[in-house]
Amino acid sequence: MNIQAFWQDIISQNREKLPAYFHENAVIRWHCSNEQFTVKEYVRVNCDYPSDWLGEIERVEENGDTVILAGRVFPVDRSSSFHVVSFIRLTGGKIREMDEYWADDGEAPEWRRQMKIGRPIREKNSGEQAP
Repeated sequence: MNIQAFWQDIISQNREKLPAYFHENAVIRWHCSNEQFTVKEYVRVNCDYPSDWLGEIERVEENGDTVILAGRVFPVDRSSSFHVVSFIRLTGGKIREMDEYWADDGEAPEWRRQMKIGRPIREKNSGEQAP
């Protein structure tokens, strides 16, 4: 499976192409919101999500029939951003199971900022790493 093409079709909300990446009876789970979807439901929730999106793959690891993808997604106006980690189980080059963990990006909590330790990974509203 071409993970780059899959990512682009997710980000561009390509309703026509997305089903082809999945086995007909694949299972998709969003653990952070306790939801499980069929392929049809997943395509609908992804493609009907409001706004236009941009995104980047930050890391891909492959091990046998499993692909682990870490990515960042944000609306085109970059008013917010989110990270996703996807565990993708393939059979015959198609997705049989996909377990995703989504998180809103944001500031460290106040109690940790008061400790005055650590530093940003990237500058605010950019994809660049902090010095």
